[in-house]
Amino acid sequence: MSTLDTVAVAAGDPGREQPWADLGLKADEYARIREILGRRPTSSELAMYSVMWSEHCSYKSTKVHLKQFSELAEELSQRRNSPQETPVGEPGRLLAGIGENAGVIDVGQGYAVTFKVESHNHPSFVEPYQGAATGVGGIVRDILAMGARPVAVMDPLRFGPLDAPDTHRVLPGIVAGVGGYGNCLGLPNIGGEAVFDETYLGNPLVNALCVGVLRHEDLHLAKASGVGNQVILYGARTGGDGIGGVSVLASETFDADGPAKRPSVQVGDPFMEKLLIECTLEIFAAGLVAGIQDLGGAGLSCATSELASAGDGGMHVELDRVPLRDSTLAPEEILMSESQERMMAVVEPADVDAFMAICAKWDVEAVVVGEVTDSGRLHIDWHGERVVDVPPRSVAHDGPTYERPYARPDWQDALQADRAEALPRPATGDELRETVLRLAASPNLCDKSWITDQYDRYVLGNTVLAQPSDSGMIRIDEETNLGVAVSTDCNGRFAKLDPYAGARLALAESYRNVATGGAQPLAISDCLNFGSPEDPDVMWQFAEACRGLKDGCLELGIPVTGGNVSLYNQTGETAILPTPVVAVLGVIEDVTKRTPTGFQAADEAVFLLGTTREELSGSEWAKVVHGHLGGLPPQVDLAAEKALAELLVDGVGLLTSAHDLADGGLAQALVEAGLRHDVGASVEVAGDAFVALFSESAGRVLVTVDAGDVDALTALAGRHGVPAARIGTTGGDAVEVAGQFTLPLSEIRTAWSATLPAALA
Repeated sequence: MSTLDTVAVAAGDPGREQPWADLGLKADEYARIREILGRRPTSSELAMYSVMWSEHCSYKSTKVHLKQFSELAEELSQRRNSPQETPVGEPGRLLAGIGENAGVIDVGQGYAVTFKVESHNHPSFVEPYQGAATGVGGIVRDILAMGARPVAVMDPLRFGPLDAPDTHRVLPGIVAGVGGYGNCLGLPNIGGEAVFDETYLGNPLVNALCVGVLRHEDLHLAKASGVGNQVILYGARTGGDGIGGVSVLASETFDADGPAKRPSVQVGDPFMEKLLIECTLEIFAAGLVAGIQDLGGAGLSCATSELASAGDGGMHVELDRVPLRDSTLAPEEILMSESQERMMAVVEPADVDAFMAICAKWDVEAVVVGEVTDSGRLHIDWHGERVVDVPPRSVAHDGPTYERPYARPDWQDALQADRAEALPRPATGDELRETVLRLAASPNLCDKSWITDQYDRYVLGNTVLAQPSDSGMIRIDEETNLGVAVSTDCNGRFAKLDPYAGARLALAESYRNVATGGAQPLAISDCLNFGSPEDPDVMWQFAEACRGLKDGCLELGIPVTGGNVSLYNQTGETAILPTPVVAVLGVIEDVTKRTPTGFQAADEAVFLLGTTREELSGSEWAKVVHGHLGGLPPQVDLAAEKALAELLVDGVGLLTSAHDLADGGLAQALVEAGLRHDVGASVEVAGDAFVALFSESAGRVLVTVDAGDVDALTALAGRHGVPAARIGTTGGDAVEVAGQFTLPLSEIRTAWSATLPAALA
């Protein structure tokens, strides 16, 4: 465009055709922008509104459902303050919640932990390595912006079938991107998931989680307050990468032609990010920051409008001061660029020199680009001419709200009537043995070390548990051994069968996984991955999942601290399985006493905690053996889950191992517990051996105790009202099910460990 499209030009040129539809805006949204401004927007304003009103940034299709999570926090707070409620200890208090960069939870001893899980799904399909790497970088900066030192990352991943050519295109790049960026930052990757299903073909899910630690007094929030305070942009230079990036990519459905948007994906530099982390933490320690925001999705459009609207309401920015990697960028492109490794700080004038000195020490470029004003407007100038004059809340918070139509799909009843319990099942010991081996070698249950060995799990020296343990656990105080545990879980097959129950099952499994290590679950973050919101079937799935999560958290008494929504995860008409990934964080007072996942030694008593029902629908057995999905998912009893978790926390020191039962049931739990340290087990199962081994009933954990502690465990289970059945004894070099089969661990290991290397070699 030869002439700069200034506010003055826009006011005098109301009829100019503008590419609002190409930027993802709808006709009514464009009309609303004109109404807010009383004129047509400049091209820079149009860029800002389009990116900030996108699905990814504004949650316009989902905020009517997400508001229940804010209501949940209020309900839990009222319950906590009610005189009838048992007094709750310090850990678990919410210090910052929904609306901030990340949730912050009090974990005791003056410490707080911040954690969040987000998606980078669409960019990772287009450019797997950079899409995944910058997903890690973005979530790490969210944690940093709260005043916390990032201490660990996790990565829940979903791919198409293991044998599909496109899986071979995206998986190695995504794994290398997650590992490459996290390893360069020196952050341990302590867990996650890798799940394969045909619905993720063409729509892999890359969810990234980061955990950070801070002292209470170090908490920082994103706001621009104090008229005259300086606005400083620091970190990497702004380039043409990621223009429109995640904000536009994450708001579109891929067509069947596949990726064509490579320039929209950001390019990451983890070494720059490492400098940015250390520089920012030193700036925090020196007390030089009045407000701070990372630059992620929507870049400068997001940082300027969100800081201004959360503060005193005004900001003036000189856009031509922004350091550029590409001098040809137009103001619209600078505002939309999603170049990585950038932060924006609000600093008092007297502190600017000290701020700049710390940035120089770390070789981080920093420039004053503007100041806080009392105008109530966001003013952005380009070489002295005004290109943006908007109310900042209208960009950052007052975007459209859609009440999308949703209805229970007409196919849901038929799906639920098609029960896996009616499928042919193994009857003999030999058939059961073959089924155990077949499931152990299946893509979702096999050894994932081909993936996790590319991640540094132990850098920093504070990793207590990591893959393949039930949860990741990190020590946060080297003197007291205070620690936190995190798990991420979701079974999208269960959620397809019943999204309300599926979300509660994801919550229950993640909650249980944290408790198996001995940590007390405190809070959740979620990443809600779904298909197109324009499909009423998908919106019903989303609404039901949100309702299930809210009700479940209320029953368990834990808040949702924040999270992320990723929509349009579908290729053509095929939506992904509804995938509400739930991350649960828990606290443990002494990590040296945590309960390990695998069998530790011979001659220990093996117990199954919880109740087994004939629940096979949505199971891995149904998928692997029959290619089947139908029926109702397992029942969820959150009161029983809570009692089980309390037993597991109280059982620290008594239990010699604990491993939750989930995908693959008891059979897979025995396989994984035995393979961990090559300690076998002989067990006896009651009733139908197939149901006992392959049911995926929730609320169950496989535990061991020393032979002399059997009575103590029985008494502990009795006190908590948790069913506990002794099923056998550890020892030997095989998994033996009395009267059915004996399966050497060596044979299991060969099958279990061969799958990924054979497919991906």
